[in-house]
Amino acid sequence: MRTKSSGISRMERKWGIIFALPPILGLLCFTLYPVAASFFYSLTDWSIGNDWQMVGMDNYKTIFTGDPLFRKALYATTYYALGSVPIGLVVAFAVAMLLNQKVKGLSIFRTIFYLPTIVPSIANTILWLWIFNPDFGLLNSMLKSVGLPTSQWVYNESTAIPSLIMMSSWGVGNTILIFLAGLQGVPAHLYEAVEVDGGNRWHKFWHITIPCMTPTIFFNLVMALIGTFQAFNQAYVMTEGGPNNSTLFYVYYLYRKAFTESKIGYASALAWVLFIIIMALTLIVFKSSKRWVHYEEGGR
Repeated sequence: MRTKSSGISRMERKWGIIFALPPILGLLCFTLYPVAASFFYSLTDWSIGNDWQMVGMDNYKTIFTGDPLFRKALYATTYYALGSVPIGLVVAFAVAMLLNQKVKGLSIFRTIFYLPTIVPSIANTILWLWIFNPDFGLLNSMLKSVGLPTSQWVYNESTAIPSLIMMSSWGVGNTILIFLAGLQGVPAHLYEAVEVDGGNRWHKFWHITIPCMTPTIFFNLVMALIGTFQAFNQAYVMTEGGPNNSTLFYVYYLYRKAFTESKIGYASALAWVLFIIIMALTLIVFKSSKRWVHYEEGGR
């Protein structure tokens, strides 16, 4: 029997609720509860195996006033983000432009460029650890073969972050894929209009491709910012935060506090500070998008 108001039977409503329960319970148990619990623990002095003690905002005060490694970790992460985000976007966009051309064997090239993305990140990191090896690594062997000076790469404080920035351009397959989808959505008649007006390839790129791709660039920029501020594997597998804490990425520092020093309360406070930083950066990018992101229907 169907209700007059909605036209949905009681049985249909019942089964709808049953089928909706798993994702709802998953959201409550594995997302909302951990978020609420982490905020509560950030206000406590709690170590694994000990009872918690409420300390209020003391953890946050310590982070900003009495923890030099916090500033070191934030600097290393920001340095890495400022380098890897623009380089990754430029490399991904350039490769996507090449993969958007009509050439023979295009599917093979697309597979090759996307392949590093499907390789597990730990395996990629170990591969680059060999490439960066100062004694028998691939990069130094190539430099020696052409008579150029070698480098210590991730084993030197001054070159560690630049080396990881260079490494970050290896795994931009997802970004390339999104850019490629955006490029294929650019209307062909716009390019034809530029040709009619006597424009060249540069005019097509600057006046058609870039404006039409700004929504895609905006999306990839936000995702890259969020991802780079959560960098972890490189420091954990390759450098352990060294040398001299030069690669002490924020999330790796948080991990050390939580699982090496067992300071769960302090680590939770660090996590909330990172959340606020990422949220603030994301809001800034969203706010600035009104000036440079162009949409098809004339809105911004």
